[in-house]
Amino acid sequence: MAELSIFGYHPGSTVVHQLDVRFKILLLILYSAVTVSAPWFFLIGFGVFLVMAIRCCGISLKSIFREVRYAFLFAAIIFVARAFSEEGNVLFNVYFLKVSQQGLYHGFLLGWRLLVIVFLSLLFIATTPSWHIKSAVQWFLRPIPRVPATRIATMLCLIVRFVPVILNQARETTAAQKARGIEQRKNPIYRLKTLAIPLLRRTFENADNLIVALEARCYSDKRTDPNLSCSLKDWLLFFPMAAPGFLPIVLP
Repeated sequence: MAELSIFGYHPGSTVVHQLDVRFKILLLILYSAVTVSAPWFFLIGFGVFLVMAIRCCGISLKSIFREVRYAFLFAAIIFVARAFSEEGNVLFNVYFLKVSQQGLYHGFLLGWRLLVIVFLSLLFIATTPSWHIKSAVQWFLRPIPRVPATRIATMLCLIVRFVPVILNQARETTAAQKARGIEQRKNPIYRLKTLAIPLLRRTFENADNLIVALEARCYSDKRTDPNLSCSLKDWLLFFPMAAPGFLPIVLP
């Protein structure tokens, strides 16, 4: 049986769990925008804080780094590419390639920014039920004229719900391939093909089954959704949590 993915809601009683989902979306937008231009010391401190916050949600560090290993790989590729491509003070040469000090610095910043955004998104998904996300997105889009707020919110909710399902299916397919000795094949294209085709087929089958299930239950956009309400506690939590996001803007 496949393990549960960390890309899903984990019940808890932390401060982030109790915060109103609309405030969490605003914090997600704020910190994602700040991360693009924040200095290195803010990024490092914020990244460590996010990892510890995810750990407080009951997710082990081993699970965190195992599930986001591809993000680490992509960040490493960005770091290497930037180190060899950017001009500056040359530190050493690797054959005909030159590694510059500025390239190492900017490559590290770009890779770390990517990881911070991944950790931030993971914290949001781990502390927010999918139906809360649907209700909040619908609440934000409802005042905009000629925008199908309910349909867009439903699509985002289904995407959030399907991410752990697809990851579990990928894990099951990989385990089945290992049992059949596929990993012994040296051709990476063949191994990728044997993973991608069954995974895509099962994903589309699940999507078709979901559509049939929704039609069988007479699903429509006209539904009675839960009313979102925020209290004084949410406002008192929101401002202290949002204040660090303005530090990179205020600091020189």
